[in-house]
Amino acid sequence: MEVILKEDVAKLGSRGDVVKVAEGYGRNFLLPRKLAIEANEGNKAVITQMKAAAVRRSAKEKAQSEELAKQFEGVTLSFTRKSGENDQLFGSVTSSDLADGLAKKGFNVDRRKIQLHEPLKTLGEFTVPVKLHKDVTAHLKVVIEKEAAAE
Repeated sequence: MEVILKEDVAKLGSRGDVVKVAEGYGRNFLLPRKLAIEANEGNKAVITQMKAAAVRRSAKEKAQSEELAKQFEGVTLSFTRKSGENDQLFGSVTSSDLADGLAKKGFNVDRRKIQLHEPLKTLGEFTVPVKLHKDVTAHLKVVIEKEAAAE
């Protein structure tokens, strides 16, 4: 079965691609979720218009992402957490914590764009990549400090 992808699908293709897929995968997964449309002559004409719109939209998103990446320069997020021996944290700093910290500074970034492979569990200074667009990655400085012990 040939389908035209309406959205980027991992390990299959990107928006506007005409791909061959198994009947069941196309009929039971891609079509009901509106990730693809059946490839026929009428739909192929529609997809050329969609591709042109997608190129314009992608260029606009990339420009906005580059602007946001410039604003990230010099931004540092600081967290104070309780820690035990060897500077190990009780708990961790996750991508959600980083997204909340950015929101407090006025940046609206989805936590899924923060490329934190595993939560930060030690004290120190870290550089965390933030993928704003498929071609634009900014680097965010994160500092985790020890919380003063209350005595």
